[in-house]
Amino acid sequence: MKRFSILLVVLALISLSSCDSKTDSRFMQSFTENFDNAKPQYFNMDGSHLRYYSGVHSFTEENTDVMLMTIRPTDEWGPANGPQITSTKMTHFGRYSARLRVGDIKGVQPKVGMVTGYFTYQFTEGYGLSEIDFEWLMADPRIICIGTWTSAPDDVNKLQRVGRTINLATGEILYTNYRSYHDGETIEDMYATEHFFDESDDAALTPRTIPAIKDYDASKRFYVYGFDWYPDRLTWWMEHPETGEKIILWDYTGKTPHYSGIPQSPTTYMLNFWHTPNWSVETVLNSIEAPKYPYTMEVDWIKYEPYDDLNAAWRAEHNY
Repeated sequence: MKRFSILLVVLALISLSSCDSKTDSRFMQSFTENFDNAKPQYFNMDGSHLRYYSGVHSFTEENTDVMLMTIRPTDEWGPANGPQITSTKMTHFGRYSARLRVGDIKGVQPKVGMVTGYFTYQFTEGYGLSEIDFEWLMADPRIICIGTWTSAPDDVNKLQRVGRTINLATGEILYTNYRSYHDGETIEDMYATEHFFDESDDAALTPRTIPAIKDYDASKRFYVYGFDWYPDRLTWWMEHPETGEKIILWDYTGKTPHYSGIPQSPTTYMLNFWHTPNWSVETVLNSIEAPKYPYTMEVDWIKYEPYDDLNAAWRAEHNY
């Protein structure tokens, strides 16, 4: 009877933790943002609202309402200066997914320095940076960059990254690498020192091959992308546009000499469209030109499905 009573107490505590996770007003619950209306329900639009058009018809797909995000030549460079949407509350461990089409720009301006980012981001004092990325450079939207940024607990400028870059049209993994502030005192030192995982490291290099997606070009049609975030695993994936099959882009459970690379603390859910003056895509040298004309990208929907039990356990352990 005593053992039975203890079991009931344990089960009750687990149930309460799960309940707390679902009712914590600081965090998003499970949602799908369909952008059917002029004002999104789950995201704030940063900056001038003239950059955004939600609930409008897609330029490229019939019977699809989207959010249009527009960047203009007068916008300053940098990720915070273009159009950007941010979740109204925090998110944490869970499944993230979106259906989007990046800007179709390269035919007009082949060396444009434009980035689309679908990602999470938040720096919390005592925990560090929590960032998980999908990124495309508009000069060659066959290339996709995925990875994470974390940092020292109390200094967002002491950065560390794990990342993978893929040509999805050919299925070629261009590289899988990591960088860290441990290699020098400045951000420039970190960028100057690139490390590659050992070839025997399955935890960091799975999968080792990725199927080519015929005619893949992120600017020509909508694709579904997503990632599954656990405390000890991050899996980036996309859906095959014809079959719906899930294609694993990177199933990362690895670590580096100084850090795992997997963010731990809560974050916010974001998407942006911005000009870079110093990041060229690997296949187009010097593709860093400022936009000469207004350019747009389209978002069909964005979804979040939290892992409530994992989130409740982490917050209880860290008194968050």
